Amino acid sequence: MKFPFRRALFSASALSLIAAPDAVVAQQSNAPEDDRSTANDLLTDTIIVTASKTDLVQADNQSPPEQIAIPADAAGIAARTPGGALVQNGALSGQLSYRGLFGERVLGRINGQRFASGGPNAMDPPLHYAPSILIDRIEITRGTAPVSQGPSLSAAVNAKLVGTRFSDTGELAANAYAAGQYRSVDNSYAIGGQIGIATPRWRLGVIGSREEGEDYDYAGGTAVGTSFERQLYGIEGGFRAGEGEFFVEYRRSETDPTGNPPFALDIVYFDTDFLQAGFRGQLTDDLHLDLRMGHVAVRHLMDNQTTRQPAAPAMRARATFADADTNTAEVALRFGSDRRNVTVGGDVEMVDKDVTITNPTNAAFFLEAQPNLSSERFGGFVQWRGGIGAAELELGARLDRTSQTAGVPQLGTAVPMGPSMLAAAFAASGREQSDTTVDVVARAWVPMGEIVPRVTLSRRTRVPSLLERFAWLPTEASHGLADGNIYVGNQALEPEVAYTLEAGADFNGEVFTFRPTAYYRRVNDFIQGKPFDATVGVLDTPVEMVANMNGDPTPLTFRNVDAEFYGVDLDFTVRPTARILIDGTMNYVRGMRRDIDDDLYRVPPLNGRISIAYEGDRIAIGGELTGAADQNAVSVSNDEDTSEGYVIAGLFAQFRLSDEVKLEAGVENIFDTFYQPHLAGRNRVQASDVPLGERLPGYGRGVWIRASANF
Repeated sequence: MKFPFRRALFSASALSLIAAPDAVVAQQSNAPEDDRSTANDLLTDTIIVTASKTDLVQADNQSPPEQIAIPADAAGIAARTPGGALVQNGALSGQLSYRGLFGERVLGRINGQRFASGGPNAMDPPLHYAPSILIDRIEITRGTAPVSQGPSLSAAVNAKLVGTRFSDTGELAANAYAAGQYRSVDNSYAIGGQIGIATPRWRLGVIGSREEGEDYDYAGGTAVGTSFERQLYGIEGGFRAGEGEFFVEYRRSETDPTGNPPFALDIVYFDTDFLQAGFRGQLTDDLHLDLRMGHVAVRHLMDNQTTRQPAAPAMRARATFADADTNTAEVALRFGSDRRNVTVGGDVEMVDKDVTITNPTNAAFFLEAQPNLSSERFGGFVQWRGGIGAAELELGARLDRTSQTAGVPQLGTAVPMGPSMLAAAFAASGREQSDTTVDVVARAWVPMGEIVPRVTLSRRTRVPSLLERFAWLPTEASHGLADGNIYVGNQALEPEVAYTLEAGADFNGEVFTFRPTAYYRRVNDFIQGKPFDATVGVLDTPVEMVANMNGDPTPLTFRNVDAEFYGVDLDFTVRPTARILIDGTMNYVRGMRRDIDDDLYRVPPLNGRISIAYEGDRIAIGGELTGAADQNAVSVSNDEDTSEGYVIAGLFAQFRLSDEVKLEAGVENIFDTFYQPHLAGRNRVQASDVPLGERLPGYGRGVWIRASANF
């Protein structure tokens, strides 16, 4: 058997695999069949974490990161895509920055299900609920997401977990997947798997994982307060009806005490239930139906007592309870074939959130920082896929109506007068906003053999989040900025509107592949923290007085500004011989304010990777260099610090015992280089070797070993 390591080893794209399709059929995906449409595959990057079968004729794929220890945080995997970077906020709370945008501007889903984060500071962004050991693939739209995927300002990310397949033998059969990893740098382990039984008509399976890690080491010390624990378990099933499938799945995710050094509080627990059901498939030869209904319930507690070292004194002890419930319904009817069709659809998303801050040593101290927040969105879209001559086209438009409301905050008798005054003022305000938004996306590409030029024009919008509008109490809640600043909401915010032009080409040769993309994004009413008033540092308002009580006399409020982004990203592969593969990625983005002369906040520097591997029949070995340049284009108005560049190196190897079983191992940061990624959060743990207020350093030198089996 020809060794298929190139299918799953490198980080560029499936373009190398298009040149060698024999590598793809060696092993089937361990995810169930889904409703992916070839209409969008050309402009989708797919990071395959396990060996997967993929339609490489249409799909652009980023191979799985088998050259690194798979991080517990799946955002670290997604960040390897061209245009990606990692916002490092803790072991399980990282976010994907895509072409300079992150947070709610990048749509995140798990198994196609969208939902609201439970934590007010986004300690549980969507990929928090996708344990890396259980991910089959991560699909990332290349650039702007099509309107059929729902509202988002930029890309859309969908993490697909392993699952049970229908039997292809004509009789009852079992299939299973199991994997385990040990990583020395944080003395962590991860185990997970899936087992199921199926016939050609029905399938039933269970899934589960357990992860645990200690504080990680870096070059020069230990980042205290970075330990983590998480487990997930669930059940799924499907029944084929003609050319379609009825499906249902339930999962329970439980995150136990986990440190988050960039935040004032650490995770005590996230107990989250996922339920979704629906139908996907052909009703007739020319009619395809996608129907999905879902519910996600997040229950969350964070404090500065359980994990934080040292624990806060009694007067400043805090325990914050947060709930978030999301109900969704989606329907899409596609008329026509895969390549020539019209799709019409609609979706509903209803979110309810509550956040209450307490002092565990004083029952009379509590504040409803986000009281009974509610968001209801109703949307509809139409999308056409066709062609003119040699050009392939996709045109879509969607209309959304979003209504948001907030309740009246309740406070305990021990709460000081300042917050009580702010609560009364908030109760007397409107506490209700509605927005109508229109999105339009046009994409075109021209298959020309080895060259495929492509272009995208789009108008995309984002409604302000519930936090950005209704955060009446000045706190550090900022949906993951983790910058130590205190923020307060603004009910007068307007929706963000982004106009984007993207252009690029795919060059697919047998020896060399190359996928550059250049883009320009102009954003009106971009939402960013700005000084609360013109007299910065002068405590002449109740908001500034309360913020000063919380340690920051210069609070920020969310306001609309004008911004622009431009940049280029690419990936490439070179195969000088049949046994050697070289590949890499490069990302550059610049973000600037248009209303003042300043750079935007937390934009990643020029960065990239390059790997080289030798592939034997059953053994492969190689190395990877990852690096970033200095970042000097920083936001002066947000007091952002510059960062220094770095280069780190790693080694990796794989041995395939059989078609189903493989062993992998490697050394990360082999030279034990000290580095601090620009988007890393800042340390808040006093007992750590990392100085207070410094960016969290990257992982130090360590070894890792991983085994997996797929039957």
